[in-house]
Amino acid sequence: MYLYGAGGHAKVIRDILEACGLTLSGISDDNPELQQWMEYEVTHELNTDEEVIVCVGKAEHRKTIAERLQQQGHRFGTAIHPTAVVSPYASIGEGTVVMAGAVINSGARIGRHCIINSGAVVEHECMVDDYVHISPNTTLCGGLTIGEGCWIGAGAVVVQGVEIGPWSIIGAGAVVLKDVPEGVVAYGNPCRIIRKIADTQTGRYEKTY
Repeated sequence: MYLYGAGGHAKVIRDILEACGLTLSGISDDNPELQQWMEYEVTHELNTDEEVIVCVGKAEHRKTIAERLQQQGHRFGTAIHPTAVVSPYASIGEGTVVMAGAVINSGARIGRHCIINSGAVVEHECMVDDYVHISPNTTLCGGLTIGEGCWIGAGAVVVQGVEIGPWSIIGAGAVVLKDVPEGVVAYGNPCRIIRKIADTQTGRYEKTY
């Protein structure tokens, strides 16, 4: 496996690969000033036939890089920690990573290039679209929908049947009891919309919590 993005997120994905008995072949990054990552030399052009995982936390950057690499003909792998519990009746898209202790239950569908972080629970029949980040210890109850590019903060709880629109941010510890529209920042218990995000088409937003 080959990684793209030489940051802290890549360190966690390297741990997952090693726990699965896979070999990290190399790492690339867009930043020309980055020359070294752990014991690896960082390259700035991706010249490999191996599967790639984009190791970038921000959804809009992850999407831009993944689309560029796909246009160049690269293939994407997945990384699922052996301590994660993934139903054989769930589906996981290419480029997605599932970290230690996560649970993905029957009928759930996880899109492409998602991050299901440590200890997160994705219950039965949840639909999680592409480029979503489900942060550590988040609970997604059954039958809900998370739109493209959403960021669900650490420890948030989203109740069953709720729909969260694309490119919205749900703050850490929020309790989401009803639908959240596209392109907003929302947090609290119960979760309330705080403000709109300017550009929901690209998902460009600033961290606000």
